[in-house]
Amino acid sequence: MSEYQYYEFLAIDRPLDRAAQDALRSISSRAQITATSFTNHYEWGDFKGDPRKFMERWFDLHLYLANWGTRRLMIRLPKGIVTKADMDPFLGEIDWVEVRISGDNLIIDIHHHEDGGYDDWEGGSGRLAALAPLRADLLSGDLRLFYLLWLTAVRDEFVPDDIEPLPGIGPLTDALQSFAEFFAVDPDLVEAAAELTAVDASMSKDDLRNALMVVPEREKAELLLRVVDGDTRVAAELRRRVHKKKPVPATRRTAGILRMRAKEIAEARERAAAERLGAERRRQAAEAEKARRARLEILRRRGTSSVWREIEQEIERRNPAGYENAMRLLFDVQALAWKRGPRTISIVASARSAYGMRKRQSSLSD
Repeated sequence: MSEYQYYEFLAIDRPLDRAAQDALRSISSRAQITATSFTNHYEWGDFKGDPRKFMERWFDLHLYLANWGTRRLMIRLPKGIVTKADMDPFLGEIDWVEVRISGDNLIIDIHHHEDGGYDDWEGGSGRLAALAPLRADLLSGDLRLFYLLWLTAVRDEFVPDDIEPLPGIGPLTDALQSFAEFFAVDPDLVEAAAELTAVDASMSKDDLRNALMVVPEREKAELLLRVVDGDTRVAAELRRRVHKKKPVPATRRTAGILRMRAKEIAEARERAAAERLGAERRRQAAEAEKARRARLEILRRRGTSSVWREIEQEIERRNPAGYENAMRLLFDVQALAWKRGPRTISIVASARSAYGMRKRQSSLSD
C-alpha cells in the first residue's frame, strides 16, 4: 500500500470569507475548499500547511489520519468553556493530549500514534462528520470525551487504582462511540464504563424552560441580542447550565474494578462466540448428515451395479477429481452396506483395497 494521509478541517462558529478561502487556496491547489471546510488527502505528496495555525486562524475541528498508524483530532473552543481544572482529573497521566490557549480560544489536540497501525484501517472520508457533535457536547458541559481518554490510561495501568473521574459514561452517543473506535479505546473497558450513567445527557424543553426562568431579565436580554447577532454558542451555554444543576451520582468505581469488569465482559463475549461457533458446527454437521442420508437413499434406489460402473468410470479418468469422486462413492456404498450385513461389507472393503492399488499403479505409470 502506498502512503495515505488525510486532512480535514471544519469551521463551525464562523464561516470562511472569500479572503480566507483565497489564503487557503494559495497553500493547496488541489484541496476541496468551501465556506466551512478544507479537505485533502495525499498518497505521495505532503501537506504544505501547518494544522496548528489552521486551527488558530480559521477552524474549529480538525481530523488527520495516516495509514502508518497516526491519528489526530483537534477541537477549538472559546476560552473559559472548559478549564484546566475540568480536564486535569481525566488527562493527568496522558502525554499524547495537548491543551493550549490561542487568543480567545482553547485548543484540545489529541495526537496518537499506534505502532504497526490500527486494526480497523480505512480512509478518512466521513470520519470528522461522525465526531463533530463532540464539540457541541463539550460546549454543553458534557466531559465524557475526556473520560474515554482516561480509559486509555486505565488500559495501560498508568492509573493503577484511581477513582473514575465521572460515575460512568452511559449511555454512549454515536459520536462518543465513533471517538472510541477512532482512537482504539478498549471496547470492553468502554462497555464497563458505560454500565453506569453519570448524568442524564438528554434535555427536555421543561429543563431548558426552568433554566431560563431563573436567568435575570437583563441577562436574558443579552442572550437574545447574541442570538440576533448570530452567536451560535448561546444554546450550548444554556445547556451547560442545565448540566451543572443535574444531580451527580455519588457512586464511583476504581480503575482496578473497571479492568476486572472489562475482563469479565471479554470472557463472556468469548464464551458467546464459542457457543455460536459450536452451534454453527452442529448445524453444518446436521446438514451434512442429512445430505449423506439423501445420497444413500439415491444409491439404494439406483442399485449397486450402476454405482460400480460409475466408480470404474471415475477411476478411468486418472485425475485427482476422478479419484476423489470414486472414493466418495465407495464410502457411500460402504455406509449402505452396513445395513445389508457382513458379506456386503466384505465385498466393498475388497473393492476399496483394489481401488487403492489401482490408484497407486496409475500414479506410478503417470
